[in-house]
Amino acid sequence: MWKITPPEHTAAFSYKTCTSRIRNKQLRERFRLAESEVASATDIFETAAKSSTLYTLKQARLAVTSLNDAELIAIYKYRMAKKESVGRFIYDDLMLAAPNGRCPLCGQRSVSTLDHVLPKALYPALSVTPRNLIPACSDCNHAKSNASPASADDEPIHPYYDDFDNDLWLHADVVQGSPPAVAFRVVPPINWPASVQHRVAKHFSMLNLAPLYASQAAQELTNIKHSLAQLFDRGGGTAVQQHLSEQADSRRAAHVNSWQTATYTALAGDNWFCQEGFAA
Repeated sequence: MWKITPPEHTAAFSYKTCTSRIRNKQLRERFRLAESEVASATDIFETAAKSSTLYTLKQARLAVTSLNDAELIAIYKYRMAKKESVGRFIYDDLMLAAPNGRCPLCGQRSVSTLDHVLPKALYPALSVTPRNLIPACSDCNHAKSNASPASADDEPIHPYYDDFDNDLWLHADVVQGSPPAVAFRVVPPINWPASVQHRVAKHFSMLNLAPLYASQAAQELTNIKHSLAQLFDRGGGTAVQQHLSEQADSRRAAHVNSWQTATYTALAGDNWFCQEGFAA
C-alpha cells in the first residue's frame, strides 16, 4: 500500500470537461444544471476522505436528483475512460500518478485501470471525481468490486490520503523446507488506533496479498540461490547474513512495508536459512 500524490485536476474541471461537447442540447443543459449537486457531493466526499470517514456517507446524501445513475456513470465510461474521448487525457494523467507504473494498492502488479474508491455503481455523482479514482491493477480493482464501507473498520485504504509506510506493519517468516519459502503476515503497531489496524489487515486479506507476496518471494529465492552459495563458500553463514541484511536495508529505504523488505529482513534473521537453508 503506497501513498501517491493527489491529482491536480479538480472535480469541477473533470466534470465540465467530460460533459462538454454533448451534441444533445437538452442533455447537455441537464448536465450543466447538475453541476452544483455534483460539486456538493464532491465536497462531502473529499472532506470525508481526508478524515477517513467515508463509511459515514449515505448514498442518498450524495445523490444527484436531476440526472439518473446511468447518465452519470456513462460520462465516465464513454467520455473519460474511452480512448480518444474528450476526457481521456484526465484518465491518462491519473494512470501516470502511480510510481513506476505499479499499483499502489498491492505495490506489485502493473497499473491497468482506474479504481473508484467509492464505487460508481453506488455513488454515480463521483464517477469522474479525480480523487475518487485510483490507478490500480485489474486484480485489485476486481477484488474490491462494488464494496461500500459500513464501519470505521471497513474504511478503504485511500492512497491519496493514507500513508502507512512510516510504521512497520508487514512481517515475514522463513518456512523451512526444500525449497524454503516465505510467509507473510500483518502485525500493526500497538500504538495504531484499532480501526486503522483493522483497515490494514482487511486490505491485506481482501486483496489476497499474502499468496501474491509469497509467490514473488519464492521466485526471488530461486534467483539469489546461486549468489548466496558463492558468498557462503567465501565467508560462511556470516557473509550470507551480512549480505541479506544489507539488501533488507536497501529495500527498507525505498519502502518500509514492501514484500522485498519483509523477505530480506526475515532471511537475514533466520540462522537456518543463512547456514544451510538457502541451498535446500
